[in-house]
Amino acid sequence: MTKVLAIDGPSGAGKGTVSRAVAKELQWSYVDTGAMYRAVAWRTLEQTKSLADEEFIATVARVTVFDLDFTRVVIDGEDITSHVRTPEIDVAASTVARMPSVRSVLVARQREFAAGGPVVMEGRDIGTVVFPDAIIKLYLDATPEERAKRRASDPVHALSQATEIGVVASALESRDRLDRTRQTSPLIRADDAILIETTGVSVGDVVAKVLSIVRDRLDLER
Repeated sequence: MTKVLAIDGPSGAGKGTVSRAVAKELQWSYVDTGAMYRAVAWRTLEQTKSLADEEFIATVARVTVFDLDFTRVVIDGEDITSHVRTPEIDVAASTVARMPSVRSVLVARQREFAAGGPVVMEGRDIGTVVFPDAIIKLYLDATPEERAKRRASDPVHALSQATEIGVVASALESRDRLDRTRQTSPLIRADDAILIETTGVSVGDVVAKVLSIVRDRLDLER
């Protein structure tokens, strides 16, 4: 099995915050695969103002130099973090993620990240497609209302600028629909993934639960 902690789930379920905290505690690498799709969508729109040419977008995905860390999204030496955390890029990323050739390129690149050692990787198809042999698979979820509240209050995400929860909820609903209905790698829970419901649960408690699962499974020191 590949030493990957796969954490999947919809937007606002807490997987980003939890994944980063767990990776830091374990001293594992961390990869936000969603940021890769956002970056490719942003770069494409910057260059062409359109997402109509799948072959071109796949080329962008292939040649872009990604430098991802715990907080920033840097491509080709440019910090684009603030540009890719917007409602428009949310939808654009889902559009790009529906393209088989683009997914094929990015999945291959995501698998390369695990070659350097243990990694916490978050996304929507990590446990089902990217690393179906991941040593541990988790699926984080929360109610739509909870997810909308979190995203609206997230200072890292531009959706936090929305004045009404309804605006955020509508954006998340649109993203969910696109992710769950795409033919290639839809957002689903892997059969062997552990479901963690995060509604009403503090980040610290969720992180503690995940760390307990990992340490028990891998027999690591606490």
